[in-house]
Amino acid sequence: METINLLQDKKIAIVGGGPGGLTLARLLQLKGANVKVYERDFNNEARVQGAIVDLHFESGLKVMEDAGLMEAFKANYMPGADKFRLVDKNAKILADEHEQSSDESFGDEHFRPEIDRGALRNILIAGLLPDTVVWDSQFEHMVQVNNIWELQFKNGTTATADLVIGAEGYRSKIRPYVTDIKALYSGATIIQGEIDDPEKECPEIYALVNKGNLIAMGSGKTIAAQPRGDGGLTYYASSLYPEDWIKTSGIDFNDSEKVYTYLVNYYEGWDPIFFTLFKACSHFVPRPLNYFPLDQHWEAKPNLTLIGDAAHLMPPSGEGVNTAMLDALDLSECLTSGGFQNIEAAIAAYENQMQLRAKLLGQEALEEIKDFASPSEESIKKLIKQFTPIGLSKE
Repeated sequence: METINLLQDKKIAIVGGGPGGLTLARLLQLKGANVKVYERDFNNEARVQGAIVDLHFESGLKVMEDAGLMEAFKANYMPGADKFRLVDKNAKILADEHEQSSDESFGDEHFRPEIDRGALRNILIAGLLPDTVVWDSQFEHMVQVNNIWELQFKNGTTATADLVIGAEGYRSKIRPYVTDIKALYSGATIIQGEIDDPEKECPEIYALVNKGNLIAMGSGKTIAAQPRGDGGLTYYASSLYPEDWIKTSGIDFNDSEKVYTYLVNYYEGWDPIFFTLFKACSHFVPRPLNYFPLDQHWEAKPNLTLIGDAAHLMPPSGEGVNTAMLDALDLSECLTSGGFQNIEAAIAAYENQMQLRAKLLGQEALEEIKDFASPSEESIKKLIKQFTPIGLSKE
């Protein structure tokens, strides 16, 4: 049977220039597709992309290999940043991968190298044809005219596309065109902080992090910290809170002194070293950890779909970026394999695969998030036991 080139003479619009959207653009361009990525950031330097992210053997690293970008990744990843250190509320070290020797490297299924999100983004952008990313393009709405999508952006520009993919995170404005299924609250909230010069501002914590991943756990609350590629530090103070806590707490999260006072009181009895972490931060962001229902399903659209958090938001579990990149690989293969009669059938096959995977990973994330955000003595002991000669499992 003759194969069908579903994307011949088609214009594809990917809304969102995160890892998922950029990976999809790269993979589709390798197959000769006509792709544009519409990204709300003014340019690539508009904002810090956040903390480091680890790529996994069976997902993120596999996709980088398939995208022909593995050598670029190897040149930019952060050796040693995948190591974990677990401490208690007194800053006593309970388990430490820095003390373990390891022969793990690329090709080992347990090796999960970390890379700065900005560096990952740069690698993916460099792998695209010139002018693939259309900056300063914050999506507002779209209409369908004769099976063609007409997209409108906040800056007043417009674009047309035969196929639109929403890849702009769980606040996706494309998602409502696909489904009206809303996010649910996991029960956990994090307060995120950024420190630009931790070596100067909080040297004891900087040493404790040791350019890797630090987790500090006490009964009912956690602090996690990670390095950024620019030498800065991102940290997360996590616990269980009511769904409306950000509104009802009375805390002005734009007032760093008030947030600092709250955190010092909330973490009363913890070693003062953690208070230096709070003090060094001038910008806090509260983030309720939401997720889409695990049993969500919708009928496939003929020219519209979603990848990444726009499709299947789940609590942080180390799988978010990896899953978005795997979505991109699966969708690109469905669209370009020649195995489907039309785009709608290709999208339906991709979405079935994506939703099944997201359900399994989402269930694991939900089971783990409460132990992480509000650990008990038992959950802390369980985490310590996960240290093995090959390292801490980061499921």
